[in-house]
Amino acid sequence: MALTAEERFRAAEEAVRQLRAGLTRAGVTLPSLRVDPLTAAGEGALPLVELGRCNVDTALRLATVLEAAR
Repeated sequence: MALTAEERFRAAEEAVRQLRAGLTRAGVTLPSLRVDPLTAAGEGALPLVELGRCNVDTALRLATVLEAAR
């Protein structure tokens, strides 16, 4: 059974919520993190998650967190 547009959007919102919470616990904030509105409006696959832009300090903190998790 295929997901409805609303179910796909809610799934994407939940993914963003979980990602934001995990990044926050790691001390990283991506201010532009959101569900991509263009893909959310479409039919079919799940919407994309927009990670957005960040400054160099945030990029380095994220790289450090990823390296530590590896």
